[in-house]
Amino acid sequence: MTARVATYNVRGLRESVPALLRVIRGMRPDVLCVQEAPRFLRWRSRRRELARAAGLNVATPGRLGGVAVLTGPRARVLHAESHVLKVFTGLEVRALAVAVVEIDGVRLAAGSLHLDLHQAARMRHTVEALAHLERAAARFGAAAVIGADVNEQAHQPVWRYLAGRLTDCYAAAPAGAGPTFPAAGPRARVDSVFATRGITVEECGVPGAEIADLAGASDHLPVLARLRVGP
Repeated sequence: MTARVATYNVRGLRESVPALLRVIRGMRPDVLCVQEAPRFLRWRSRRRELARAAGLNVATPGRLGGVAVLTGPRARVLHAESHVLKVFTGLEVRALAVAVVEIDGVRLAAGSLHLDLHQAARMRHTVEALAHLERAAARFGAAAVIGADVNEQAHQPVWRYLAGRLTDCYAAAPAGAGPTFPAAGPRARVDSVFATRGITVEECGVPGAEIADLAGASDHLPVLARLRVGP
């Protein structure tokens, strides 16, 4: 089974929603891991409206942390959960959203994570989030992926930790551009999809879309991975 898994920091829908929708529709994701999803006024309905307009469904509960997993029509949701990660005084509340889905008879546990600017918090939350994701994957006999705004780059400690436990999909099979921030002139690769070792990465990178849409939709660029799971 081949699945299209994407990650996208949508900046709270504060930029051009029509541009954002064009980018998301163009990716045709089976699973979309979202960071900075709406989390204040009308957060439930705003998430549902975004998903519906993009041809997707909101799979995960939970407001805190601004993370969510959206799913496409091929993905049947078997289970969903949200976890608030360790709270650090003076820092934003961070969370993990997880959806276990089945696509063409193959199970995939997908997590969405947005890490902090504080390095120690980033590492603590990464370890905690991977433990939650691995438990959900083991419970349902699923392979696992995580889409994350890591808030650091590949040479830094948390990214190295993630890439040591999982496959950094872009590094494994780069297709197109890699840098994701800032969207208007990307210089840093701070967003990625990471997958468990049993998953074959066919290609991964910033998807093709109109430059004006990519720059206008958010301050981050999305990352799309085409993954082969199972035989």
